[in-house]
Amino acid sequence: MNGLVKLVDVSKRYADAAALHPTTLSIDRGQTTILIGPSGCGKSTLLRLIIRLIEPDSGSIEFDGEPITPGNINAIRRRIGYVIQEGGLFPHLTARANVLLMAHHVGKSREEMHKRLLELCELTRFSNNLLPRYPVELSGGQRQRVSLMRALMLSPELLLLDEPLGALDPLVRASLQNDLKEIFARLQQTALFVTHDLAEAIYFGDQIVLMNEGGIVQKGPVTDLRERPSDPFVSEFINAQRGLASL
Repeated sequence: MNGLVKLVDVSKRYADAAALHPTTLSIDRGQTTILIGPSGCGKSTLLRLIIRLIEPDSGSIEFDGEPITPGNINAIRRRIGYVIQEGGLFPHLTARANVLLMAHHVGKSREEMHKRLLELCELTRFSNNLLPRYPVELSGGQRQRVSLMRALMLSPELLLLDEPLGALDPLVRASLQNDLKEIFARLQQTALFVTHDLAEAIYFGDQIVLMNEGGIVQKGPVTDLRERPSDPFVSEFINAQRGLASL
């Protein structure tokens, strides 16, 4: 399977601390790749490097066979959707304005934007009646649906999700998990999904990438991680989430 995104020996340091050791990883088209691991292990750093919110210290990152550089990153960003924890919505904009932000920026027509907005409301189960509301007037789950619509507005080839469900209560989280999985399947979406929750990783992941201390410890299906751990940390991490022992 062809990789949509390929990282080769990519690293990042802050002063004397390594946020990401030289890392090589391929994100396959049409698959959901999960980045999982304890806090501070480099998961979010890896996402920010792909979308070039931070610059790598070494290595190369390719998107669809093209090296990502400062010269082409703006064009590539239009092909990537990005969802963060708690949505990251602009509080002074309505739900509608948040969703349409990038569409306005790239010059989509009013008709195109209206049609796409209705499609996204149906896709994410978000009521049209809520579009005039501001983020403060929406629930946490509703804000995340707006954030997802914004990320999907330009039909991105890659969707980056940085713990998008981490701040939600269990019932809302479960509902959004179901809807997200259905959306990924309908769109055949390539997604890179960060979580610290192994149950969520198992639910979504075609490939699970377990990280620790700025590096990849093991990657593959969860059965490999459980039955053929490459490092004692793999078993330690899985066993720490004891409620999943029977999965």
